[in-house]
Parts: sequence; C-alpha cells; structure tokens
Amino acid sequence: MSGADTTYRDWLRSGEEDRLNIANNLAAESIPWTTVCFHSQQAAEKYLKALLVFHRRLPPRIHDLVALLTLCVELNAELAELQPECALLADYAVEVRYLSDLLDVTAEDGRRAVEAMERICSEVELRLTQDTEVGV
Repeated sequence: MSGADTTYRDWLRSGEEDRLNIANNLAAESIPWTTVCFHSQQAAEKYLKALLVFHRRLPPRIHDLVALLTLCVELNAELAELQPECALLADYAVEVRYLSDLLDVTAEDGRRAVEAMERICSEVELRLTQDTEVGV
C-alpha cells in the first residue's frame, strides 16, 4: 500500500488485518510467537502511518517505528511517550523474516509486543478522534 491516493482509513484497515492475524495466532494450539511479534510491529507501523496521512503527510516508505514516531511527534508532542513501545517493536519489522537470533522469540516477548502494539494503536485512535479531521 503506497501512493498519495491512500487514505488514513486504508492504513487503519490494513493494521486491523494485522491485529486479526495476531488474534487468530493467539487462539492457535501452538502459537507462532515470531509471527505475533511481526504482526504487532506491522499493525503499529500502519497506525502511525495512518496518523501521518490523516494530517496530509505522505508517510515515508520505511519500517522504522522510532523514525515514524518522530514524524508523529511533530504533530502531537504527547506521542513521544510511545518511544519505548516503538523501540521494543523495532526489531520485529525485518529481522524476524530472516534466520537470526530472533527465532528464539518467547511467549513473554510476544505478549510484550502485543501490549506495545495495543498501546500505540490506542493512542493513535485517540488522536484520530480528538483531532479535527483533515485526512481523506
């Protein structure tokens, strides 16, 4: 998903698909924790990009949540509080796609990733309802 014609609602919808993937995986008999962490990062990324688009800013084609958060903080300084959550999820964007040390993701790691993602998504949703709608 890219391009100037993408709306913030498109980004939210895509993030909701990641959240659904997480819910489905958490309901599985054998939980794939790396997948849960990956989709947690993806949902958070898409929500941050939704906020940028909402404010008529074209989101950069990056996966770095800390960099995306920096752009969002320019819109609302209170979002700086999400830095720990963005930092926690940062490694799950790309590294889990390759054979690496992250293959040893634990259930505790996965639960922390979901909690971080939920906080980021909740804070973005709050800003979307508080701010005057400028997005399309």
